[in-house]
Amino acid sequence: METVSIVLFLLLAVVVSGAVARMLPFSIPTPLVQIVLGAIIGLSTSHRVELDPELFLFLFLPPLLFLDGWRIPKDELLKDASTVVELALGLVLITVVGMGFFIHWMIPAMPLAVAFALAAVVSPTDPIAVSAIAARVPIPKRMMHILEGESLLNDASGLVCLRFAVAAALTGTFSAGEAALNFAWVALGGLAIGVAVTIAATRAKAWVTKRWGEDTGSQILVSLLIPFGSYLLAEHLHASGILAAVSAGVTMTFAEISRQAMAVTRMRRNSVWDMIQFTLNGIIFVLLGEQLPSILSGARQTVALTGHSAPWWLAVYVLAIVAGLAALRFLWVWASLKFTILRKTAKGVGVQSPDWRLIAATSVAGVRGAITLAGVLTLPLALHDGTPFPARDLAIFLAAGVIVVSLVLASIGLPVLLKGLTMPPEPAKQAEEDSARVTTAQAAIQAIERHQHALAEDKVEADIYADAGGQVMNLYRERVEGLSGRQSDESRASDRLIREFRLVGVRAERAAVAKLLRARRISSETARKLTRELDLSEARYIG
Repeated sequence: METVSIVLFLLLAVVVSGAVARMLPFSIPTPLVQIVLGAIIGLSTSHRVELDPELFLFLFLPPLLFLDGWRIPKDELLKDASTVVELALGLVLITVVGMGFFIHWMIPAMPLAVAFALAAVVSPTDPIAVSAIAARVPIPKRMMHILEGESLLNDASGLVCLRFAVAAALTGTFSAGEAALNFAWVALGGLAIGVAVTIAATRAKAWVTKRWGEDTGSQILVSLLIPFGSYLLAEHLHASGILAAVSAGVTMTFAEISRQAMAVTRMRRNSVWDMIQFTLNGIIFVLLGEQLPSILSGARQTVALTGHSAPWWLAVYVLAIVAGLAALRFLWVWASLKFTILRKTAKGVGVQSPDWRLIAATSVAGVRGAITLAGVLTLPLALHDGTPFPARDLAIFLAAGVIVVSLVLASIGLPVLLKGLTMPPEPAKQAEEDSARVTTAQAAIQAIERHQHALAEDKVEADIYADAGGQVMNLYRERVEGLSGRQSDESRASDRLIREFRLVGVRAERAAVAKLLRARRISSETARKLTRELDLSEARYIG
């Protein structure tokens, strides 16, 4: 009962945190509020949440990474693919190596392998925390797309580096050649497994649905099981479960283009996943706050590992690590943007040098959060011989400090850096959306005409079908005329035949949206918006 009570208090803290963050007259990221509420829970009870590191990793990371891969705008991401890859892979490797040596130099008592492990867990960024800040401080869309894409990949790359660092700490040996081969299997195997599991699950689901109908609850449950199944299978085969979850989410987007679910299933599934994302991210930060009192209470013993006696040395180490991360990120972002500009200039495309404030904002926006905490808590409790894992408490303390300081720094620094910053205009989506609506309306008219003729064939009262179909087609013609700059009177339809024709039109529109998306004539963001509208329409007509 005590464990259940603590879990309920954690969930209540997640619920309250959103309201508190909105009530405050000044902008504070919701994760910071959740950390404070978690600390209050930790101070008000003698019971502590003791999580098994592997269980913690398994429960929290697969669904969060799967959802990131599923929902991230793919086409917007491809536009800045080179920048994203440079940040997500190059910056992570530089951070792990550079910060690993820096931390070991700064704290000689922390073994080099453990320093690399700490550097690996603080290398991934957290877009959820940045989004919380962006709720009150508008971040340019293109910057958010880059940050989201970077986070999607650097979560996996950072945690894979953590895996090698922990293995080196446990065995005491490290072979660069063996690590390179192992990394190839871990990365490629994880990606392939995630793709295979998602395709197999969606095809099996479509096969069952086609023959025996669709059950909404089962469909939602399958989407929840895919990331965990991908993760477990990849880990069983000694590949990366993290990358498997990411690739499963990315594959889910393309698998759904050809195997559509019912509108009501998609709507309910989106609601379920929104709740899961909010809950898991919230609980992670509340757990961080809940464990802060015990982490701080051991600060005097923890700092003794470094050869000092004053606990304020821990704050110095945290600030030094944050400063090192910020400096590396600023230099890498500057070099990456300069390299991109040189490439485009070589192709004859004139590009203006970015404002230094934009580079600084991109650097400050690299907030550490849920993935960092999840990763550091997975450090093993003991070595193979049973002795305690060296400097584990110190690594957890420093990682927690980096999370809190980076959140505070971003919440203060981003508004200052982005204030008055002029950004290149975002490409207009309205023309693309209008064109897609015209195309889908024309497809609906053609489908209704075919359905109208099929119903009216060899029927005495053919004029009834013609009248009902004509009224629905007029609605679509109004859309085409309206978007083409012409106006027409609105029609009214409410009987059974009109609802039937409307359903035919909606389904034809859905097929047209899928065709436009496959042909890459519309963006995934536009397709998601149109699909959402069609789902609402279909649910209304069926109901």
